[in-house]
Amino acid sequence: MFRRLLIANRGEIACRIAATARRMGLRVIAVHSEADARAAHVRAADESVCIGPARPQASYLDIDALIDAARRTGAEAVHPGYGFLSENAEFAERAAGAGLVFVGPPADAIRAMGSKSAAKRIAADAQVPLVPGYHGADSTPERLAEAAEEIGYPVLVKASAGGGGRGMRIVERAEDLPAALGAAEREARAAFGDGALLLERYIARPRHVEVQVLADMHGAVLHLLDRDCSIQRRHQKVIEEAPAPGLSDPLRAEMGAAAVRLARAIGYAGAGTAEFLVDEGGSAFHFIEMNTRLQVEHPVTEMVTGLDLVELQLRIAAGEPLTLSQDDIAASGHAVEARLYAEDPARGFLPQTGRLAHLTFPDGPGLRIDSGVETGDGITPFYDPMIAKLVAWGEDRERARLALADALADTRIAGVNTNLFFLETLVRH
Repeated sequence: MFRRLLIANRGEIACRIAATARRMGLRVIAVHSEADARAAHVRAADESVCIGPARPQASYLDIDALIDAARRTGAEAVHPGYGFLSENAEFAERAAGAGLVFVGPPADAIRAMGSKSAAKRIAADAQVPLVPGYHGADSTPERLAEAAEEIGYPVLVKASAGGGGRGMRIVERAEDLPAALGAAEREARAAFGDGALLLERYIARPRHVEVQVLADMHGAVLHLLDRDCSIQRRHQKVIEEAPAPGLSDPLRAEMGAAAVRLARAIGYAGAGTAEFLVDEGGSAFHFIEMNTRLQVEHPVTEMVTGLDLVELQLRIAAGEPLTLSQDDIAASGHAVEARLYAEDPARGFLPQTGRLAHLTFPDGPGLRIDSGVETGDGITPFYDPMIAKLVAWGEDRERARLALADALADTRIAGVNTNLFFLETLVRH
């Protein structure tokens, strides 16, 4: 096991990784921008390095600065967290080239899943069910128009290289397709530097269910059950829970097996997530993408399995074999998570900035708070305005839901507007 870990991230995920790393006896090295010099993730580390100005492109997205920070501090490994460079194959390659252990999958696996079109072709070869659609290399308007007629309307236009709802359009009629393709292509190119598009049959009212996978470097691959992330706003997850409710045992088993096949097909190592759409009746599932990193919502899986995914990531990266088998994985109870943001629901959920004059969370059995800020810290305009993730465990879904609602009601925040009341209302209803 390496002894010195650099966390190439900030905020709550950097604090989360630091907690496990320090429990394991590792020395934790934080990186920070000039705006984050006194941030909670810096205070949680044993040492820290400034990597540049506030702008992410000049700090947390600067591969040269991160590798230089690792070299200067004698780091042996780097954990990318989520977001920023966590799914950047070049970062994984360059970290390895600099003699660092990258706590994540091989660069080839990241690259294979980085293009939605390529990922769907690999999934099809691995006999993973897909939404009927067109994922070919030719994404000219003429070819996409032909494909839309073959698929049948309504269709969903998606950016091949991206996610988060950017470059996505629902098209009901053939006459609306040219304008939708043009808008999606421009949005995809601006957001991801790649205007390639794909088409899928539009599925009305699907559920968004994902499967957590884990693989070591010795050929072992298993899944850590599933999560439901269907409650979203503008294609961003708001509430997550584990296990996904209301799935039949055969469908759940088939989905887990499909996720394992996909991970094997790309030589995966580490923690990753296969995301699926489940139709309204719960009779079929379809692969949409694989995230080659730790998910924001990983705590709900940890709460129901009793496993520490960050510890498992670190042990796998160090070359240790998994000591778990699939039969060892079982869900105990139910967990629900809510994402607390500095945003104003009354103004279209506009991100907020300011200083947290007061911030306290409830404490008690079955509650977990993952946060990257404390009273007195500032919420800046430079980064994601997440304040915390509140997670509640219960013996069943209803008890977990009520526990989370009570935890939200007992949370106290002053200084910035938040979505706290919105979340409590959502969870109670």
